[in-house]
Amino acid sequence: MLEDNIKVIDSIRCDGVEFEVIAYDSLKGAQSVQTAMALFFANQVGLKIKQIRIRLDESSVKTESGALYYYKGDIHVKSKIGGVSGLLKKAVSGSITNESAIKPVYTGTGEILLEPSYKHYIIMELKNESIIVDKGMFYCCSEEIEVKGIAQRNISSTILGREGFFQVQISGTGVVILECDVPKEEIIECDINEDEVLKVDGNFAIARTSGVNFSVTKSDKSLFGSAINGEGFLNTFSGQGKVWIAPTQPIYQKMMIHSFVSSNNSMNNSTPHQKR
Repeated sequence: MLEDNIKVIDSIRCDGVEFEVIAYDSLKGAQSVQTAMALFFANQVGLKIKQIRIRLDESSVKTESGALYYYKGDIHVKSKIGGVSGLLKKAVSGSITNESAIKPVYTGTGEILLEPSYKHYIIMELKNESIIVDKGMFYCCSEEIEVKGIAQRNISSTILGREGFFQVQISGTGVVILECDVPKEEIIECDINEDEVLKVDGNFAIARTSGVNFSVTKSDKSLFGSAINGEGFLNTFSGQGKVWIAPTQPIYQKMMIHSFVSSNNSMNNSTPHQKR
């Protein structure tokens, strides 16, 4: 049975909604030698396909557009647009934050499965608070949660921070699930106080509470010192709150780029030359 091959690796229940992160223990559907080899190595390193499963009990949930896999039960779908002006505002916000313009809301009683993926999922519970996350991380949440794009507060973070002009703010009370390149076991949660500063050499601080300010500052007191010490500019976080850091994220990104380049080179080398 399929359920025998599925494990719940994380879960939370809030206001009649149960969120689960489920993983397939192993995949056995190989139909070629190439697929069998890929599945073998995936199983050897513990790479598992994961999904978000949501159970509604006369309740509602909001998801990223296109995330749905299937649902069953007495569930109704609606999309809050807010008229022409609301649609335009959502479209603009979506285009600048890599999020969909319209996020469907599922209401009723039943079960929802979202798209399977090799990515990782982080469950967070908000209690009348706000977090700011990297673009593209939002996946689903309680209906009461608000998701919107916000502009960077200063020029340094916009130009030098490599985060773009806008990020995503998630606010309210309820549960939010983020899609991430790294597992939660590799994410460090840093608490900072008003008299502290956190400086990060890279853009792998993936989220922060809204009480934390983000800017880019010199790694040395002088521009010359910053230029010669090899560090240059640093992403700087100050204020009161939490910052979530994924130090292994750049390593995975480099692996993906290397794999893509190697795959393209392999394909080019295997292409037979045409006879002249």
